Amino acid sequence: MRFVLAIVAFVVAAVMIVAGIAQRTIFAPPSQIAASATVGGDARYIVISSAALNAHPGQQTLSIAGAPDAKTQMVAYGRTADVTAWIGGQKYAAVGYRPGTGELTVKTVTPKATAGSGSTDGSADPATPTPTPTPAATAGSGSTAAATPGPNPAGSDLWLEEYDGLDAQTTRMNVPDGVSVIIASDGTKPAPNKILLTWPVDTSTPWAFPLIIGGLVLLVIGIALYLWGLYTHRKSRGPRRKSGPKMPKLPKAPKYKPTASIEATPRGRRSRGRTRAMVPAVLAAVLAFTGVGAGAAFADGPTGTPTPTSTSVPKSDNQLPPAVTVPQLERIVKRISVVAANADAKNDPALAKLRFAGPALQLRTANYAIRAKKADQPPLPAIPAGPLELSLPQATDSWPRTVTAVLKMPNDSAGKPQAPLALALVQQTPRDNYMVEYAIALEPNVKVPNLAPASIGAAVVPPDSKLLKVQPSEIAAAYGDILLNGDKSKWNSSFDLTDDKLVAQVGASWKQQEQARLTQQFGNTSSLTFTSRLGTGPVISMATNDSGAIVWVNPEEVQLHKVQEAGAQVIAGATTAALSGVAQSNTGIESVYGYQLAFYVPPAGSTEKVRLLGFSQGLVSAREVQ
Repeated sequence: MRFVLAIVAFVVAAVMIVAGIAQRTIFAPPSQIAASATVGGDARYIVISSAALNAHPGQQTLSIAGAPDAKTQMVAYGRTADVTAWIGGQKYAAVGYRPGTGELTVKTVTPKATAGSGSTDGSADPATPTPTPTPAATAGSGSTAAATPGPNPAGSDLWLEEYDGLDAQTTRMNVPDGVSVIIASDGTKPAPNKILLTWPVDTSTPWAFPLIIGGLVLLVIGIALYLWGLYTHRKSRGPRRKSGPKMPKLPKAPKYKPTASIEATPRGRRSRGRTRAMVPAVLAAVLAFTGVGAGAAFADGPTGTPTPTSTSVPKSDNQLPPAVTVPQLERIVKRISVVAANADAKNDPALAKLRFAGPALQLRTANYAIRAKKADQPPLPAIPAGPLELSLPQATDSWPRTVTAVLKMPNDSAGKPQAPLALALVQQTPRDNYMVEYAIALEPNVKVPNLAPASIGAAVVPPDSKLLKVQPSEIAAAYGDILLNGDKSKWNSSFDLTDDKLVAQVGASWKQQEQARLTQQFGNTSSLTFTSRLGTGPVISMATNDSGAIVWVNPEEVQLHKVQEAGAQVIAGATTAALSGVAQSNTGIESVYGYQLAFYVPPAGSTEKVRLLGFSQGLVSAREVQ
């Protein structure tokens, strides 16, 4: 019997070991799933849909080839709606996935043009894309590249991530649903037309190691059984002695039959106790034999350590996505920092126009002009590349889009900390980059209101909203009136001026002192007057969590120094003379100072007041008047 068990153990062990090795070798699954396609027709733009990218679980690896110039090729991914908006009226090849065959499909899409596209190259944006099916392997029979060059997607602020040049040949990404990939060259040359998508496959074989180990253990058991059998067999083959005569059998005792007066089984309280004690013992033996415990008898399956499960909160269908993600905004800020540094170093307003607009561009252009003639004029604060201290994107899926960012400033040359820099960025169309409309330094120890997280974003408040204590469109004029009239302004009680540094610098008291100084020095030969007006900058309002808003405005202040007596002259300051080109005038000089201001405006009915969060101001224009 031991030999039989040993043979069975040998056979089972061999089967287990072979099965375990086979799982790691000949039966091992492929390490990846691949799908490829060749796009024909010289398509300038190729879009891989979110469904194709997520056709299989795991990280996607995209390989491209066939570009006319590998240095200009690019691969980027972004929200599907953003990619479609950027494409606009351009024809492109859409890459999908056919689950039945596991192949990539290619369709040529020609969007229907609509008026008022807002695209930068004059082409219309899409209304409803009309796909034209083409064969899966080769799409399109003719060239999709028009005679006029298309827009270049490289460097767009819409993309969540971008790879250019040789880095775009093989890219690994892990994009979720709702994100698509765009492949292109420079908008003029055809895009790389050979596409290969791969997904990793779980090649783990959890039973291979247990089978091999179990087979080895069983093999050892079989060897032990075989040796035991040999030993027993050899021992049983030794000399045997003959046994002597058998002993006589003892006489059998007489059998007694029980009578009625004798009970076969004892009865009474003690006997019932012994019977009851036997029942649990028998039941315990049965349960032990069947392998079922008292707790396991009511269990539906094996018990173990509970595994926590995550519960995802469903996203509301009406919730709009944030305009940018935090990594996306960090990349945008770095690009702005590079452009600002180059423009500041060369005093080149043309470079500044690549990333600045509105009041921020106006102030920087004036500073460049002044520094060109006045060497000791300090430059405007540089735009740091980071880090971000606050990010507040607009929650929207349309344009224009607004984003607020607060950057930590490095210490100055003396090693003293500087106030953080706040930027208001606006993207007008899908193909435009985010432009700096406002760049201000926050007030020391400023109390920033509670804002929505960057992953949700905030709504833009209309300029004429009556849900705030002061309408955003009235903030610039109201604060300008305070700077002119001080306590006499009708808006004075609506603003918290306790820690307002700008009022202390250029408010009504300072203006009165300047006028008194000129009168004392030159008598009535000239006059100095101040007026306030609205600048050209947009009113930007972003909601806070307490139903208030952060409002960015651009008031301007005009200083007119005019001659009052014949033969008198007004002498311009060094900064005004550098910008206007006039050192002195027989008539008068007008200087315009631009203010970039950010306010917190509480909701209507609140006991709080409007307070200044930060500002930036400087001379933006100067001229001689007649």
